Amino acid sequence: MRQHSERVSMLSRELDILMGERQSLLQVVGATAALIASLDSRLLPLGAVKSADLVATTINALPDETLRDALAAVHAEIEKEGDCVVSS
Repeated sequence: MRQHSERVSMLSRELDILMGERQSLLQVVGATAALIASLDSRLLPLGAVKSADLVATTINALPDETLRDALAAVHAEIEKEGDCVVSS
């Protein structure tokens, strides 16, 4: 019985770690989405355009719920015009 309790405790700690990492990743993705949405690709150097396109493509491939969670993690939202607004 003790071994079972130790396993449950270990799994609980691991789950807490993973949830903390998920929250950090959501913040990174949300902040990145806000940054990409605010860029004017016509003003970027070619190398930056390629990188921004890679990031945008990756973000667009996320499930809608995950992207909403990421934007919420940084208090940002996408407006109807496609602009991203970050609130304080």
